[in-house]
Amino acid sequence: MKKYIYASLLAVLCFIQINEFKFNEIIKLKTFDAFVKEQQSSEYFTVLNITENDITQEGGYPLSRQRLAEIQIQLLRKGAIGVGWVVAFPQADRFGGDEDFAQALSFAPSVLAMFENNNGNYPSTVGTVILGEDVNGIAAQGVIENINILKQNANQGIAVARTDVDNLVRRLPLLLKTPDGWVPAYGTEVLKILTGADTYVIKTNQNGIEEIRVKGLLPVKTDSLGRKWISWVVPRETSLQEMDVEGKFVFVGFTAKGIMPQLATPVGLLEPHKIQAALAESILIEDSPYIPDYALFVELLITFISICLVISLINTFGITLGISTTSLVFVSTAIGGYYLIQQGILIDVTWSLISQFITGSTTFYLRFREQYKLRQQIKGQFGKYLDPRMVKKLQDNPELCQVNGKRVDCSIIFTDLRGFTSLSESVEPEMVTYIMNSVLDVQVQAANKYFGCTDKFIGDAGMFHWNTIIPQDDHHNLALQAAKEIEKNIDQLNIKFAEENIPKVAIGIGVNSGVCIAGNFGATDRFAFSLIGDPCNVAARLESSTKVAGVGVLIGEETAKYSNFKLQLLEPIEVKGKAKPLQVYTWE
Repeated sequence: MKKYIYASLLAVLCFIQINEFKFNEIIKLKTFDAFVKEQQSSEYFTVLNITENDITQEGGYPLSRQRLAEIQIQLLRKGAIGVGWVVAFPQADRFGGDEDFAQALSFAPSVLAMFENNNGNYPSTVGTVILGEDVNGIAAQGVIENINILKQNANQGIAVARTDVDNLVRRLPLLLKTPDGWVPAYGTEVLKILTGADTYVIKTNQNGIEEIRVKGLLPVKTDSLGRKWISWVVPRETSLQEMDVEGKFVFVGFTAKGIMPQLATPVGLLEPHKIQAALAESILIEDSPYIPDYALFVELLITFISICLVISLINTFGITLGISTTSLVFVSTAIGGYYLIQQGILIDVTWSLISQFITGSTTFYLRFREQYKLRQQIKGQFGKYLDPRMVKKLQDNPELCQVNGKRVDCSIIFTDLRGFTSLSESVEPEMVTYIMNSVLDVQVQAANKYFGCTDKFIGDAGMFHWNTIIPQDDHHNLALQAAKEIEKNIDQLNIKFAEENIPKVAIGIGVNSGVCIAGNFGATDRFAFSLIGDPCNVAARLESSTKVAGVGVLIGEETAKYSNFKLQLLEPIEVKGKAKPLQVYTWE
């Protein structure tokens, strides 16, 4: 039953990971947000914010194209190496300043933004070289383009800002696919014109896009759709008043309320020009994070292996040690995942950790339930044979319960109440029961005191043994100590009987040791734990021979050999079933 539960659990957890359900994807993305290390700015870019106050001072929005031309020229005079207007100009300026602005754009590398609009209007494609088979990336929607006079004097890029399942912007495509070819994202186009490149190189593999190259830059690793994970290194910001732009490419955008939409990112709300600047920065960072195309396979493999380990460890080592070892698996997985993310390889182990917790909890419950049932079974099976302390030891060490039959070197005691038949005929039945129970009770007390197993009672006779269930190296002396204790208890019981005007009782005890077979014996639906073997028979014969020998206890030779007691050697006795007389001992 357990294996089906484990198989089902493994299948469900892996199925969830493979299909990347929304909640699972969100967990993964949030993990990356938390642990992707902070990056340093390249110092190549500056962000120019046109603020609410600037708009007020300029007389309102929109600013005239002539004023934008002045800002462009001012930036270049301040040392800017290029200007990126993360603004679209789809209509002519009513004040006639388009020519001035177009001329200003031509003075230095300039990039205008196109914003996505589902209008079916696709921009002109750019030159691309495909290394490998052509693939589909992120499909471009229609765009709002700039008027002809402006786009003739500047480059264009799509200021795309696609969100993840939790509506946050984290990764952006470097190139977008149109029916006619490829169109660059804004940040990508900025870098292309700064390096003087003419084309983009797209390297593909069997999974899709592997990396995108721009002449003069290191290859940029992407996911299979050509998306780049943004490192959120936003360049230093400046203002129209400061214009601290010496040697920088400037991303210009509006921060005044109601002009440009703020987009949610892991680092807060950002305007489009700041997002595109962060994209450009991320492309330049050599160890910028990326999701490799083998990420899902590795994540699934980690989950599969860790689940199997958790199940195996808890079932092998038990609950306490198993949980300790699985904790090491959990911590190791977490550290490994954290290390990979710090290296920029976005392999998520969060679901693996969650799966380990779910699997561990399930395995813990199944193991606990199994052990509880086993403990109850042990208690039911051995509670009537053993002292509670020994039962608990068996419950804690169930591997000791080999009751299907085993050979054991053990010690056995047989007892019998002397003259009980005649006694039972001379007193009332109630008194017979009282006497019998009292005698048997003190014998069980003695056996329990020295960790013996109470096997059975047959009438007034009793059988006890040692080293049959719980390993006991000194079982010979434990049996002898119990025999001494039985005699002592019977003496004390007789004192009590005398006070109650009950006849005195006497008991015969036979003690012997040797190899027997221990196990459950009986019919299919009615069995009990017991011993069979010659040493048992001899112990019974020794007990019956105590009458002939005139002593209360007869001890077999094998038991006497290991005894710590001072014993007296008696004359050999003959017993039924033995060809030779037996050496026997009693107390000195």
